[in-house]
Amino acid sequence: MQDEQAAWREQQRRAVAIRAAALEADRTAEARQATALLDDFVRRAADAGLAPHTLAARSLDGRSTYRTRIRGWYLKSDRSVAVGDDGEYYVLTVTPSLRARFAGAELSPSMPRLIVGAGGRDGESIPLATLLDRRLTAGDVWP
Repeated sequence: MQDEQAAWREQQRRAVAIRAAALEADRTAEARQATALLDDFVRRAADAGLAPHTLAARSLDGRSTYRTRIRGWYLKSDRSVAVGDDGEYYVLTVTPSLRARFAGAELSPSMPRLIVGAGGRDGESIPLATLLDRRLTAGDVWP
């Protein structure tokens, strides 16, 4: 009986590992596609003369805004996500910090997704390609 339970647990462990590897492979492929869209946006923005701006990040609670060293373009009107002039994707929320208040917030690029906001509870998911097209179409007039 114990041997059967051990074999079953091992089989389940392997199935979970296989599923996790498949999900990671899917996520990596999605990120590659999204990165290509971001690189194309940066090129098209430069061709259109759309100047990047210094980005700001908000605290998780939304009460504070922090300077960053990243230059780029906001993709959503609430300024929660952006693409840097380096082609990286940034989620512009940071942990509140006294140091960041004076020195600016440090941002790390996030792995881009083809659907921005996918899996979020607010129901505001939108294709990345749509956001990029909207931003290019808006030109310098952006909220």
